[in-house]
Amino acid sequence: MCPTHCRRRLVRPVRWLVSCLTNLLPPGHPTASRALRQSVWQGVAMATGSEDRNVSVERIANGRFTATNVRGGQITFGTGNDPDFTPTELLLAAIGGCTAIDVDILTSRRAEPAAFHVLTRANKVRDSGGNHLTDLEVTYRIVFPGGEQGDAARAILPDVVKKSHDRLCTVGRTVEIGTPIATRIEEAREPG
Repeated sequence: MCPTHCRRRLVRPVRWLVSCLTNLLPPGHPTASRALRQSVWQGVAMATGSEDRNVSVERIANGRFTATNVRGGQITFGTGNDPDFTPTELLLAAIGGCTAIDVDILTSRRAEPAAFHVLTRANKVRDSGGNHLTDLEVTYRIVFPGGEQGDAARAILPDVVKKSHDRLCTVGRTVEIGTPIATRIEEAREPG
């Protein structure tokens, strides 16, 4: 991910682009201009709407897999017998990462943090409901500098964390509301 100072360089051109596109719309066209404004979060382009998201997972060895996103990014994971993440750890990283992005975007506009660490933890249990996580908890350890800007960032932190938890973080919201997972098998035959 681009460092904060790089993202800040994108703010002005993105706002300019949104402004230009909004000006091309017919006067009094609130839906389209509102959608354009909502597609940019604090100068960083964010995915909105009900767009399809997908990741492919390919087996690369016994107990090891590579996930690939549509942009070509990859991460290797496995069963926990090596340093690679396990799927459970990736879920915890996704929960912590999603809310960290929300919090960073909003607080760093006021002050660059001196330290920013998010810890996501849970207990893995096996019971009559099968394997699952309980007692999910996200802890924010963020240090802002002294002074007026640091005070401003500290002041909004509780509200930003609440907004991320209650509304903004797609990963956390999906876990909290308990979205069903559909499964299907596409039969493939070995060539030859």
